[in-house]
Amino acid sequence: MRRRSRVSKFAAGILGALFLLVVCYLVFGGSLPFAGTPYQLKAVFTSQTQLHIPSEVRSAGVKVGQVVSVKRLPGQDPSNDTAIVTMDIQSNGLPIHADATLNIRPRIFLEGNFYVDLRPGTPGAKVLASGSTLPAPQTSGPVQIDRVLAALNSDARANLQTLLQGLGSSLNAPAPPGQDVTQDPSTRRLTGGQALNLSLKYSVDAFRASSMVNQALLGLQPHDLAGVVKGNEQVFSALSASGQQLPAFVDSFNGTMAALASREVQLSQTIGLLPPWLQATNRLLGPLDASFAPTKQFARALIPGVRVLDPTIGTALPWLSQSIDLVSNQYLGGLLKDLTPAVQNTSASLTATKDLLTQGNLFAQCFTHNILPAGNEVIQDPPNSTGLKVYQEFFQSAVGLGGSAQNFDGNGRYMRASAGGGSIRFQTSVIPGAGPLFGNAVLPLLGTRPAYPGGPPPVVENVPCFKSPAPNLNSVTTGAAP
Repeated sequence: MRRRSRVSKFAAGILGALFLLVVCYLVFGGSLPFAGTPYQLKAVFTSQTQLHIPSEVRSAGVKVGQVVSVKRLPGQDPSNDTAIVTMDIQSNGLPIHADATLNIRPRIFLEGNFYVDLRPGTPGAKVLASGSTLPAPQTSGPVQIDRVLAALNSDARANLQTLLQGLGSSLNAPAPPGQDVTQDPSTRRLTGGQALNLSLKYSVDAFRASSMVNQALLGLQPHDLAGVVKGNEQVFSALSASGQQLPAFVDSFNGTMAALASREVQLSQTIGLLPPWLQATNRLLGPLDASFAPTKQFARALIPGVRVLDPTIGTALPWLSQSIDLVSNQYLGGLLKDLTPAVQNTSASLTATKDLLTQGNLFAQCFTHNILPAGNEVIQDPPNSTGLKVYQEFFQSAVGLGGSAQNFDGNGRYMRASAGGGSIRFQTSVIPGAGPLFGNAVLPLLGTRPAYPGGPPPVVENVPCFKSPAPNLNSVTTGAAP
């Protein structure tokens, strides 16, 4: 019996290493030999793609390919996220048209990461060849929550709050007495918001009537409305081109009929003389008929137009019927009646908007002439002066307040404070209902700045804020220590 030769350990190791290399090549995106070149589609994304290799490409929820490359455009600003994404598309995702769009969407929670949502475009558009690139206007990326929060900074939120408060005030404020006498009685003594809510009950009937009008304008057969519009255009164009001829024709016709009526006797005599003339004319009809050969040809040419005239009239009759219904009180008249309160309410809304803009202008002037100068002023209070502007000190106090309210356990945010004192005793003045207060201080009390005047400053309501002098924070006095 002949023994079979065994493979050496060195040869077996070489074969195993080659097998592992082939497996790794196929797992990490390598293509099978002799498998052909896959269809590739490239796209330009101007935002962070959040894609990796091999992210899926889906069309209508079905996987049709995968991402094989994500490269940044060369020579661009480091802060720019523009990149070119290359994708291999399977046969079930073809064809792809020139108006195709790509959108990067997040997967469900259990899948994680992102995928490319492919919409292949409309069949009438040009089919893209392999290797084509979709431009940036046809792509979109994911919007992360941090981008949304970054856009809504404190200034934007404050401006939005101010806008909503002003809009709410304008809609909730009733019209001044005597200024709503021209409005509909149902909206008098109502605020702008109440008037808008009241107008909603007319919306259903208005939209229903509009729908019926639009349906009637469609006609009974395809292209009815287009034919009517074209025919009306021709008629009105001819009438418009006639200038003063049409009024002159009507006036001349009226004058002619009046002249015939005034010559009734002479007209009767003329009719009595017509028989001999008609007999002589009858004898001349033969030669005249022989001269009408061109006229006969013209009449034959008119026959196709006469045949089409009846269907044309039949097509116009339904349109005329619908037009009569359209201008009736049930449709057009009712629509105008329903729209009247909406137009009046729009006028009231414009009045309220004008008041809103006036108040916004007064607030902006007050902010420019009073609030901003006060915020930019530096308070001189030696030896406690910081040299910072008022708004900067306010922001620093907000930072300190945020630091004192930091959360360091699981009980949530809260303020931490501790009581203490020194060896210096002090006593306040008599407080109504409580008497004097006593306490210990670490350092001698300097007093209060500004000194308490004994009551709040007066509020002048009939003078605009921007006409009042800007506050001088350094002109205040220091009150005595307790």
